[in-house]
Amino acid sequence: MATQTPTPSTPTPSALTPSALTTGSRALAPDLARGVMLLLIALANTPWYLYATTTSNSSIHPTDGSTLDRVVQFAIITTVDSRVYPMFAFLFGYGIVQMYQRSLDRGADPQAVRRVLRRRHLWMIAIGFLHAALLWMGDIVGAYGIVGLIFTAAFLQRRDRTLLVWAGVLTGLLTLAATAATVGSVFAAQAPPPAEADGFLAWIKDINGIEFWPASILPRLMVWVFLLTFQGLLSLVIPIAALLAFWAARHRVLDEPERHRRLLTTVAVVGIVVGWGGGGVHALQHVGVLPIPDHVSWVFSTTQPLTGLFGGLGYVALFGLVAAALARRGPTVGPVTTAVTAVGKRSLSAYLAQSVLCAPLLSAWGLGLGAVLGSAGAAALAIGVWLVTLTGCSLLERRGRRGPADWLLRRLAYGRSAGS
Repeated sequence: MATQTPTPSTPTPSALTPSALTTGSRALAPDLARGVMLLLIALANTPWYLYATTTSNSSIHPTDGSTLDRVVQFAIITTVDSRVYPMFAFLFGYGIVQMYQRSLDRGADPQAVRRVLRRRHLWMIAIGFLHAALLWMGDIVGAYGIVGLIFTAAFLQRRDRTLLVWAGVLTGLLTLAATAATVGSVFAAQAPPPAEADGFLAWIKDINGIEFWPASILPRLMVWVFLLTFQGLLSLVIPIAALLAFWAARHRVLDEPERHRRLLTTVAVVGIVVGWGGGGVHALQHVGVLPIPDHVSWVFSTTQPLTGLFGGLGYVALFGLVAAALARRGPTVGPVTTAVTAVGKRSLSAYLAQSVLCAPLLSAWGLGLGAVLGSAGAAALAIGVWLVTLTGCSLLERRGRRGPADWLLRRLAYGRSAGS
């Protein structure tokens, strides 16, 4: 079988409108997962603003703090760091295939759909550039735009087997890199530690300590370009997650979670156990429980992405199971689920809003709270920011309005046909 994507017998280019991509009820699981994911992103990003603290060679988290700070550091390293962006990548890739297949189901021309997707991903790169230049160097919108641009062209119409083979090969390479780094770190631990020097992570964190906002623009863009290429492609995590998402979306794994409950259960259990297990080892080293020298802690820069990939996929599967359980209760959902899914439906707006709120509060060119907060304070601020976006998205949901950034991206991709 050449492809799992249905092709209409009589394509009609005029059918390519935004409604072609949104007609029908939305699957609960992806929106629910995106909504919670935005909370995890806030928790993962705020430690980068703590520019007055010292860091290790393997983590941006402070190397000291109160007992509560250390507990928060342990929890975030174990369950959040390197686990969120694979989750985001999977949901992003899943959404690409959802949009493509819905368009074809309504008789749209496949080439016209791919052109729209191409414009969408190019504009994502542009939005990411502006986001990094103005506020947040760790922008991921541009990285996903790059991946979407390449993978839509290279894999959208490939066979299921091709997707799984590529995902398997890339996972093998990532596993090999993590294994080699682990072995190398054992030998490196026998050597005397090098002279103290500021590491790459410390340099990135210090960008938020620049007091003159115009002077911070170029350093932020330098970091963004690095993340665009390394995190977006070379780390292999996002490509692997996107390939698996393409396959899962074709089989409607999150659209029909009850039908795929056994698969989702297996992925959730294995993924979260591996993800938390690998993250826990790093967390124990960071808080000083495991006697792993800091000068070889760079090994976690390879093991964390690998175990984080498992953890991110486990989280997605878990939300698929939650959605299946909610569906068994009936067609209506409670107010909490409604509010969280409202954030998921407006994920781009909620994501950018985090930077609009956090950067002026925490950066040195703003109020400079990043110089006085510890890990616990930063986590509390992250939760507060997410609750603000939750409130805003809930109000928009009640009024039947899109998020402003989501509306803009839609308008840029479709032109005037995007409507409101």
